[in-house]
Amino acid sequence: MDSSKVLDFFKEITKIPRESGHEELMASYLIDFALNHGLEHKKDKAGNVLIIKEAAPGKENVPSIALQCHQDMVCEKSEACGHDFSKDPIHYEIKDGWMVAPETTLGADDGIGIAACLAILDSDLPAGRIECLFTVSEETGMDGAFALEEGFFTSKTLINLDSEDEGQLFVGCAGGVTTQISFDLIRETAAPGSRALDFRLYGTLGGHSGDDIDKGRINTVQQMARFIKILSGKMDVRLVGIDGGGKHNAIARECRARVAISPELIASAKEEFGKFCDALRAEYHRTEPVLMQDCNEAVLDVQPLEHSLADRLISALVAVHHGVLAMSQDIEGLVETSSNLASVHMNGSTIDICTSQRSSVDSAREYVADKVEACFRLAGAKVSRNDPYPGWKPDMNSHILERTRSAYRRLFGTEPLVKAIHAGLECGLFLEKFKDLDMISFGPTLRGVHAPGERLDLASNEKFVKLLADVVTNFG
Repeated sequence: MDSSKVLDFFKEITKIPRESGHEELMASYLIDFALNHGLEHKKDKAGNVLIIKEAAPGKENVPSIALQCHQDMVCEKSEACGHDFSKDPIHYEIKDGWMVAPETTLGADDGIGIAACLAILDSDLPAGRIECLFTVSEETGMDGAFALEEGFFTSKTLINLDSEDEGQLFVGCAGGVTTQISFDLIRETAAPGSRALDFRLYGTLGGHSGDDIDKGRINTVQQMARFIKILSGKMDVRLVGIDGGGKHNAIARECRARVAISPELIASAKEEFGKFCDALRAEYHRTEPVLMQDCNEAVLDVQPLEHSLADRLISALVAVHHGVLAMSQDIEGLVETSSNLASVHMNGSTIDICTSQRSSVDSAREYVADKVEACFRLAGAKVSRNDPYPGWKPDMNSHILERTRSAYRRLFGTEPLVKAIHAGLECGLFLEKFKDLDMISFGPTLRGVHAPGERLDLASNEKFVKLLADVVTNFG
């Protein structure tokens, strides 16, 4: 089995709509694959799919092994992109050794894991029994892993194919929770003659709220709130609306705000926005290569927010923690605890804010969620927590870890890094349901996941496939 087969399967997968919560076509593709290959398969009520390949001749006594990935993908695109994730195939390019989607997410997270499973199932590798588990809605709450019923798969060893750094073997991950905030939307009449002025921040890197939270990237929602607070302190402007960010597990990379302003202050407000953006570029000059801005006049067709509400909203968005809160005291360089200010949206009668918190320590995860909740409750908002999921505690004596590590040394002549990851993997949930499960996670190098421009390093994919095939073939 070589990486070209995996890449061929992945190219087919890029044609299949599979946004979280809408994996029906992906599940149908998997079941059709199983039927066409004469493989045992099943699907549960949640939409999780299991495909089984029985042991090759002479391998009947080898313990079975599970390969696991998720069916769904994060669907993000640049604002000017007309891509429809419900029907359009992903447009990708092969450039300078990378497979990249220029204006959307590529879906290699975790489409490349799906492709690797299919290539294994389609191969003639002399391996023991293999169970390939394809879960649903991992990106929006790990719904498939939560719903997984006892006995759906039987292997005592599992390889998760949802990691993003070749040469690194992951044996632990963070747990997480989503904290949702809601303000009641109240408006009042603007001063006579007021005009609307629209501000926009965009073009930033964004990225994964776990893997990239320590990269020092701009959060456009928080920075737009910061600007509105600065501007309000210098002149009489009234907030009409603020809207930015997307998925709960992505760093906000675009944000708009509209204010009501008297015509004679417009030039000064534009100048203040330019100064602010210049200062922001200076603050992030090493970590954000591009920050773009727009400022345009418009007709005031919606009245501004009630003054106290606007002040409380903007103050809370500025004050709430975004970024790393603590580094691990056990594993050097590992982010232990963080929070992501993901989005703010005006939705009819409410202003809705989404945040997510992660930690490899359960008590610390609750603490940072408490901090976020306290900040917004002090501002008069309603707060709730949803979709908590556990972390995965490292087991350095793991049998599959030693097998994989020795295979990596033999294949590539170097020692892989053994790490934990500050992102949510389904492994923590599997361990709650299957107490004796021995697990590891590895994959090829991906960059820019959860943001437009997501890319797959093709050279790393070759090594990933070679390692996976070797571990599966020689497992026992």
